[in-house]
Amino acid sequence: MSSSRELLQRLVGFDTTSRESNLQLIEYVREYLARFGVAIELVYNEDRSKANLFASVGPVELPGIVLSGHTDVVPVDGQPWTVPPFELTERDGKLFGRGTADMKGYIACVLALVPALVEAPMRVPVHIALSYDEEVGCLGVRSLLKVLEERPVKPMLCIIGEPTELKPVLGHKGKLAMRCDVHGEACHSAYAPSGVNAIEHAAELIGELGRIGQRLRQKQDTRFDPPFSTVQTGVISGGKALNIVPANCRFDFEVRALPSQNPSEVAAELKAYAEQKVLPRMQAVSAQSAIRFTALSAYPGLVTDERSQAAELIAAFSGSREFGTVAFGTEGGLFDAVGIPTVVCGPGSMDQGHKPDEFVSVEQLLGCDAMLLRMLEAIRA
Repeated sequence: MSSSRELLQRLVGFDTTSRESNLQLIEYVREYLARFGVAIELVYNEDRSKANLFASVGPVELPGIVLSGHTDVVPVDGQPWTVPPFELTERDGKLFGRGTADMKGYIACVLALVPALVEAPMRVPVHIALSYDEEVGCLGVRSLLKVLEERPVKPMLCIIGEPTELKPVLGHKGKLAMRCDVHGEACHSAYAPSGVNAIEHAAELIGELGRIGQRLRQKQDTRFDPPFSTVQTGVISGGKALNIVPANCRFDFEVRALPSQNPSEVAAELKAYAEQKVLPRMQAVSAQSAIRFTALSAYPGLVTDERSQAAELIAAFSGSREFGTVAFGTEGGLFDAVGIPTVVCGPGSMDQGHKPDEFVSVEQLLGCDAMLLRMLEAIRA
C-alpha cells in the first residue's frame, strides 16, 4: 500500500498545467487502480488530449459517495519558486510543489485509500472522479457529468477535495466571466468629434458595471465573505497612439454571485444599457459602431442545506459541524445541478494555492487520510 505522501510525489511530478495534457497522470492512475482490480471509465475531450476518469468500488447499483478532484494546476510562469515546482520537496513538516494544496494532495489521499476500499465489504459504493480544466472555468467535468446524469442511480454525496483545511464547506458563489468588445471609428485626435472613441465608451460601460455592483450590495447573505455579489473589471486593452482616436477597446469582467442570484442578470443589464444608452450615440457618428459581448466561462454557485444528509455525512467524516463557505469556486455547483448533493472538504489551504512554493502540511495530509478512513468505517457492511 502506497502512502499518500508517496502518491503525492508521483502526482506532482506530472506537469498538468491546464494548457498541457493530463493523460500521463490519468494513465498512471489507471495503472495504479488496475493493480487492485478497479476498472475505470475515461471521458475524453474532443481531440482526445485530455480525459476525465471515473472509477467505482463496491455495489454500484446503490447510491454511493463520489470523491472528486481536478487534475489540472495553474501555471508557474514568472513565479519566484525556491524549490522545483514539479518535484515534491519536504521541509519543516510541509510538502512543496505545484498542486500540493490545489488539489493533488486530496487525490493522493483518495488513491491511498483504494487498497482498503477494495478489501472492505461496503454497504454503498465509493466512486473516484478526476477531471481536467477546472482551473480555466470548470470545463472538463461537464462531459463526465453528462454521463453520470443519464445513469439510473445517482450518488448520495460528492466530496470535492478543494483545500479547506479539512473544514466542511457547504457553499460558494457562482461565477460568470464576460468579454466586451467596443468598436468605434478612428480619426486624427485633432478632429476627435469626427471619430468614435472606443475607450471612452468602454469606460462608460465599466462605470455602469460599478453602479450595478453597488446595487448588488443591497442583497446580502452573511454566510459568505463578502456577503454580497460582486462585479469587477480585470483586463482592458485598446488604442494605438495618443494622437489617434481609438477604434477598438476590449475589457473582461466577472460576476461572483451569491447562489440565490443569477450572474447572467448582470450581463443582461449591462447589455441593455449598452444597446439603449451607449450604442445609439456611437452610431449617430458612425453607423459601423458596435458593442459585442462574449461569455468566457461560468459555473453555478453551491449551497447545501445544513440539515441535509450530505451535511450530516461530511460532519461525521470530518468530525466537525462548523459548516462554512469559501470565496473561491469549485466544480461542486455543477455536481449539485445534476442531482448529486455536494460538499467541499480537503487538505491544505487556498492561502497557499496558486502561489510560488505552494505546499500542503504533512499534518493536513495525514488528517485527510484519517477523514477518509472514518468515511470507510461509516459505510462498512
